[in-house]
Amino acid sequence: MKFSYNWLRAYVEGLDAPPRKLESLITLKTAECEGIEEVGRYLENACTARIDAVEPIPGSHNVKARVETGRYGPKTVVCGAPNCRPGIFTVYVPLGKKIIQGVESDGMLASAAELGINRDSSGIIEFGTEAGVPVPGCAPDSIIEIDNKSLTHRPDLWGHHGMAREVAAISRRALLDPVKMNLVPGGGASVKIAIDDFDLCPRYSALVFENVTVAPSPLWLQYRLTSVGLNPINNIVDLTNFVMAELAQPMHAFDRDLLIGDTIFVRTARSGERITALNEEEYALKPSNLVIADRTGAIAIAGVIGGLGSAISSRTTNIVFESANFQAASVRRTSVDIKLRTDASMRFEKSQDPVNTVRALARVIELMRELCPGARLAGGLVDQKREISAPPEVELPVDWVVRRLGREVAPAEVEDILTRLAFGVLERAPRVFAVTIPSWRATKDISLKDDLVEEVGRMIGYDSIEPQAPAILGKVPPQDEARPFLRAARVMFTAQGFTEVYNYSFVSEEMAQKFGFDPEAHVRVANPIASDQNLLRMSLVPGIYRNLTENRKHFERFRLFEVGREIHKQPQGLPREIPHLVAAIYSKDGTETDLFELKRAAECLIPGVEAYPATARTFEHPARSADVFWRGERVGRLFELHPGLLEGRAAILDLDMARVQQLRPRDKAYTPLRRYPSSQFDLSVIAGARELVADLRNKVSGFAGELLESIEYVRQYSGPPLPDNSKSVSFRLTVGSAERTLSSDDASAIRARIIEGMRALGYELRV
Repeated sequence: MKFSYNWLRAYVEGLDAPPRKLESLITLKTAECEGIEEVGRYLENACTARIDAVEPIPGSHNVKARVETGRYGPKTVVCGAPNCRPGIFTVYVPLGKKIIQGVESDGMLASAAELGINRDSSGIIEFGTEAGVPVPGCAPDSIIEIDNKSLTHRPDLWGHHGMAREVAAISRRALLDPVKMNLVPGGGASVKIAIDDFDLCPRYSALVFENVTVAPSPLWLQYRLTSVGLNPINNIVDLTNFVMAELAQPMHAFDRDLLIGDTIFVRTARSGERITALNEEEYALKPSNLVIADRTGAIAIAGVIGGLGSAISSRTTNIVFESANFQAASVRRTSVDIKLRTDASMRFEKSQDPVNTVRALARVIELMRELCPGARLAGGLVDQKREISAPPEVELPVDWVVRRLGREVAPAEVEDILTRLAFGVLERAPRVFAVTIPSWRATKDISLKDDLVEEVGRMIGYDSIEPQAPAILGKVPPQDEARPFLRAARVMFTAQGFTEVYNYSFVSEEMAQKFGFDPEAHVRVANPIASDQNLLRMSLVPGIYRNLTENRKHFERFRLFEVGREIHKQPQGLPREIPHLVAAIYSKDGTETDLFELKRAAECLIPGVEAYPATARTFEHPARSADVFWRGERVGRLFELHPGLLEGRAAILDLDMARVQQLRPRDKAYTPLRRYPSSQFDLSVIAGARELVADLRNKVSGFAGELLESIEYVRQYSGPPLPDNSKSVSFRLTVGSAERTLSSDDASAIRARIIEGMRALGYELRV
């Protein structure tokens, strides 16, 4: 947002702070300034001049002009402008002498663009006046640029008069009001207004002018608009932009003769309704978009842009000036829908003051007398509005202000600050004020005493408050046991060659159904960041599946894992979040060994884990899925993805980390190193081909007794001379005692006991 220093000075009586000082004060007390731009530097010494004679320069498009400057006397200037001719008045800038194409040129004749008045560089300025005087209404200026984000909560500061109010309060100067409300005419209006929904349009005011002449604006107006980033067009459009930049009230002008009927309608768009806007773009409107319409259709998109069909042109003679107030959310929604943001929409999105609509029209009446002297009002003001209630008073105890700020503030100082900021202040009780909020601060800015203490704080200066540490003693929060546990799991799987991935906690309905989950069982996202991320995940497997699908395009073999939360809907209350670890090994031409490798990785995290075959789910391989058990309880799943889901083979381990954490031993017992040697021997058990190795190991361990130190699976064999549908499973047993060295008889007795026990269960052993 750009603010003209000269424009601000016009409303702050006796303002003498230089631009740099003012920029610093505004930054400290109101909003963050981003810098100052100097404009119109040539205007300081420029003056009007009359061209007396023009001579061509041989071999050049330039001419030698003799001009009378009045202030600097007669000058000879080389000029290349196509409109340089005798008898016209233009602007002379004394830049010193230089030789141009063999001719001594003393200064230059300037275009409007060179002076910063507008963007017209097609020729030198032409206007009728006497020679030797400054360019009327134009002087060097300093443009203070303020960060828009720091003004988001202050709709009043999107205009120069609102910022001047702040500057007047900061500098303790009087604020001058450019608006003369007594100019607003009474009597019947020549147009009617019909508002369908006062929630979307709380107020709509309008005036009609006739006998209007559309012409270029005077130079002072063009210069003022250009300096703050607005493009001059003509006197009528420039007037609306001037009022917007001055009072922060966007306006629009319609050609009255192009409106059908005598009523202007404020309504939502009809289904399929379209409009061609002033930027010559056609927009398809939604029923949620607010429009301004005549009897035949939309003539403007409310709060955003006017329509081309009712635009001001050189043929315009009758005008309707619109000054309205629209719901901020409605304008923002429409702006997003049509992908267009304008100077008007940016202001309406901040919740403008409804009182300001008639003030803007009063300002228009005064400016029309200068910009279009022949124009006259046709009827009185039309003003349709919802009743505007005064904002409630806010009770402000001074002692509370002192406590919140952390420094002493006298009641008189609090009253003075709020009064300078145009708040109404009345002392209801000793050291307690009743504060009335002005309309321009009551939209979405000030409503609580907390807001008022900020006003006092920024005006006294936060640098005047001595920093103090909080009086609350710090306390170390209780340790979250899950955090180091999950961190250790990450470290362990990374050490096993797995790469950690992070996925969003969202899945699409299509992905949920692909993995056999009911979309209705998921927690649904009310405002999803994308159309395919509208459910909260009940499993980490779909995310890992996407990772596998993408990475297999680039790698033939890789390992991934993710630690995240499953989110499960509950009948009442918040969803239940369960931490899970999902690891995957992908191989383009893999074997079943990847499943065993995942089981080995799981054993590094939870020693003694066991896997038992289980019925496959829809996304699992029909013959390669198992439940994972630890300490007698199910803690996860080990499986291969169904071949129909992915080309290649992908083994997946899914662990419930909350259950694993609950089952892990809290205390660790110290076991001293064995002082006596151990003995080892191998046994091979002949069992059915489908019998589980883990079951055989548990049975062998049961017969070994307390002297068994460890039992290790060695190998298995199928084929001759074994019977069909059978296998030989070999184990290596280690036995020993903490009190003595076992004799060969002791080891033989253990071995014999195991053989007898297994034979009693119907197994044969290869010994």
